Amino acid sequence: MGSSVSPRQLVLALNHATSFAREDFLRGPSNNAALTLIERWPDWPNRVVALIGPEGSGKSHLAAIWAESSGARVLASKLLTQIDPLSALATGALVVEDLEPDGTDDERALFHLINLAREQDAFLLVTARSPVAGLPLTIRDLVSRLRALPSVALEAPDDALLRALIVKHAADRQLALDETLVNYLANRIERSFAGARAAIERLDQEAMRQRRPVTRALAAEIFRGQIV
Repeated sequence: MGSSVSPRQLVLALNHATSFAREDFLRGPSNNAALTLIERWPDWPNRVVALIGPEGSGKSHLAAIWAESSGARVLASKLLTQIDPLSALATGALVVEDLEPDGTDDERALFHLINLAREQDAFLLVTARSPVAGLPLTIRDLVSRLRALPSVALEAPDDALLRALIVKHAADRQLALDETLVNYLANRIERSFAGARAAIERLDQEAMRQRRPVTRALAAEIFRGQIV
């Protein structure tokens, strides 16, 4: 007779897809300006804007929220030289993610895309880890275009938002964390959206592997010595 598998074990054995829905985005001081910009579309200061922030700060989530409301296509910047810009802008809106031009061909493709977006009265949302005005570029006209772009920065989540993220990711996995455990994790994990998600995933997987409840004692074994 085969071993039985509980419904919870079966559910948590599956990959947990990250939800990019608006209701799953948590607002805080670190991202309030960026979320406000996304929500006030199409009333933007410019048809081309940039979201700036470190990995895990929520740029992709905000871009997905905007793409859902605007009908925008989403394109990785490394594919700029491989697409037809006119087709990419066919819906009147486009997201270019993780902008980091690598060489003159990438710069020309980006320069052409920005100019075409303006000619077509299309909206373009660019995301990047560092300010686009400071990217090391060789095409002077592109440099001036990027310096003129309105941009909004996302910072690492503050304590309240980080704790809320921990609670949310735990709830997504049907885990109930007490305040002591939430505080313990918040003081030891990477201070980012991605860090909160990864910590809960690791904690849940280890609890399942050891067949133990999710407690502060288990968290201490996993995250001992990690203070950020």
